[in-house]
Amino acid sequence: MDSIDEKITAIAKEHFGISTLETRRSDRLDFHEVAAWTLKAALRAAYEAGAASAEKK
Repeated sequence: MDSIDEKITAIAKEHFGISTLETRRSDRLDFHEVAAWTLKAALRAAYEAGAASAEKK
């Protein structure tokens, strides 16, 4: 995975089961209710991905 958008989409898929982050103009498809602990896990994954990327540079 090279781009930030690809990494963010992968985290959304893994933690929330969201297949795409593209706007689909449908409340049912564009808005999702998530548990706080799931959000925390996704934010941790995003932070760790950023830290790993920074270490490579």
